Amino acid sequence: MKIQKILNILTLLTGAIAVTVTSLWIGKQAYSWLPPQAAAESLLIDDLISFLVTLGSFIFLGVTSTLMYSVIFHRAIKDDFTDGPPIEGNITLEVVWTAIPILLVLWIAGYSYQVYEQMGIQGPSELVHLHNPLAMQSAHAEAKDVPANALTEPVEKIDVLAKQWAWVFHYPEKDITSTELHLPSDRRVRLALQSQDVLHGFYIPAFRLKQDIIPNHAIDFEFTPIRPGKYRLTDSQYSGTYFATMQANVVVESPEDYQQWLAQAATQKPSLAKNQAASEYAQTSNQSVQTGWVTVPPAAPPLVNSPG
Repeated sequence: MKIQKILNILTLLTGAIAVTVTSLWIGKQAYSWLPPQAAAESLLIDDLISFLVTLGSFIFLGVTSTLMYSVIFHRAIKDDFTDGPPIEGNITLEVVWTAIPILLVLWIAGYSYQVYEQMGIQGPSELVHLHNPLAMQSAHAEAKDVPANALTEPVEKIDVLAKQWAWVFHYPEKDITSTELHLPSDRRVRLALQSQDVLHGFYIPAFRLKQDIIPNHAIDFEFTPIRPGKYRLTDSQYSGTYFATMQANVVVESPEDYQQWLAQAATQKPSLAKNQAASEYAQTSNQSVQTGWVTVPPAAPPLVNSPG
């Protein structure tokens, strides 16, 4: 009996180690499932997703391994149709399997809130003038892969206007407007988000950032781009008929190239920007036979120095 008990313990330990190592490996693979990490905040989100994948894999593999072990080594002998032993309830076991999920949920909630707080996402509490505990901290302060010269204080302020169906970006430093969002790499950026009409959502998947934009409210939103390249901004909230056309390019470039772009855009006279929603609406309005539902007319194409 002692030898059998020792073998059972060794089997349990071996299985637990195998499940743990495999879960950690799967959690590391989660990083490759996501878009490139283009902002300091993306490091926080990716770490959270990797943690959740690791935890979910551990639970899945642990339960599956236990079932497979029971099926293989503790199955009834052939032609044995008798009932199993009548086992009464076990209070200790019930307490354990209730406490473990509660602790896991609290662990996930605490970690998620910590990330949410570090990213400085402003929720409904900010908009109804309640105390907002979500301080806008520098997400890259604890990130190892962020360049050391990245600044923690906002150095670039940009006004963002969302409307049906276009994004308009205004750069107060040079007093220029664009339909393409240009950002300096490794510099803290503060956006002043406003909506002209309905609820919109500022969402850049490569940055792992999403902030709701509420009409009649100005929302300050900070982040730090860290990877030069061209990314995509979309509206994460359904805002009407031409909602799918409400997209814009996000260009992250070196501070030198960013300043050069500002200087070049400042020399251009404002002109009407191309707007897909307005073009499609004009085509349907000019049809002799009207089909489909009546839609909200898109806002007029904005006047911009740089149409993108």
